[in-house]
Amino acid sequence: MTLPGSRIINGLGVFGTVVSMLFAYLYLQQYLGLPPCPLCMIDRAIVVALGILFFIALIHKPNLIGQRIYAVLTALVASTGIAVCIRHIWLQNLPKDQIPTCAPDLDYMLDVLPLSETLSVIFNTSGECADTQWTFMNLSIPEQTLLVFTGFLGLSAIQLFRKTV
Repeated sequence: MTLPGSRIINGLGVFGTVVSMLFAYLYLQQYLGLPPCPLCMIDRAIVVALGILFFIALIHKPNLIGQRIYAVLTALVASTGIAVCIRHIWLQNLPKDQIPTCAPDLDYMLDVLPLSETLSVIFNTSGECADTQWTFMNLSIPEQTLLVFTGFLGLSAIQLFRKTV
């Protein structure tokens, strides 16, 4: 079986990130009126970072070693997204009495706290992230996002293990 070229894979990565962000912003946030929780905001930032990496790899068109470097970077970023989604899914499946307290507003925390402390607060107290606001095919938003990040990880794996550019 012949794999598609690296430019096609990187183009798919860019396309996937653009579609993901349009879906999150235009459909979920604007059309359905669902405000993103702090973990959703982190997921969005990770999707944007992936889009930037895939885009740079697309326009750079590196040799095989360079493509593998981009593949490792996108795999690491996608894996970070998977970890955030797993945390989010875990929060959504906690019994009601074990859900952590809600954190202050993300904009407020970013204005007042250093980034490391903001991230710590989000991951330790994001009770508002435990709400399941919307589902599609019985999958919550973080479960759908987990599938998206898994797809990006798959694209990275194809790039990493291919034998030619």
